[in-house]
Amino acid sequence: MDQQTLSNIIYVAIFFLTSIVIAVGATIVPKLLAPTSHTRNVDGKTDQFIECGMKPIGSAWIRFGIIYYMYALIFLAFDVDVLFLFPVAATYNTGGLENGIRDFVEVVIFVGILSLAVIYAWVKGVFKWERRKYHHQ
Repeated sequence: MDQQTLSNIIYVAIFFLTSIVIAVGATIVPKLLAPTSHTRNVDGKTDQFIECGMKPIGSAWIRFGIIYYMYALIFLAFDVDVLFLFPVAATYNTGGLENGIRDFVEVVIFVGILSLAVIYAWVKGVFKWERRKYHHQ
C-alpha cells in the first residue's frame, strides 16, 4: 500500500472509532449522571403516558385534521427541495457566462415549479388553520 491509501484508512478508522465513542458516551453518560431512574413511580402516576406534573385533559387519542398532515408534508417537501439548490450554488458560474445563465434559468424554473406547488396548496386551503372543536367522550 502506498502512503495515501494508508493515511485514508487511518482517517476512516479514526472517524469510525470517534463515532462509536460518541454514540456509546451519549447513552452511558446520562445513565451515570441521572439522579434517579425511577421518577415515574412518584405520586402514583405510573399509568400516565406523559409525566409533566399536570393532570392530562382528555384522551391522548384525539383525531388530528388532515390539514395538519398536508402542512407537514409540504414543509418536508420544501425542506428537501431546498437541499437541491446547494449543489447548484456551489458550482454556480464556474463554467463561464453561458453556463452561469443556464444554471440561473434552471434554478428559476425549479423555484417556479415549487412556487406552483405552494399556489396549489394555497388554493386547496392547506394553509387555513381553522380551530375545530372536538367533543370529549
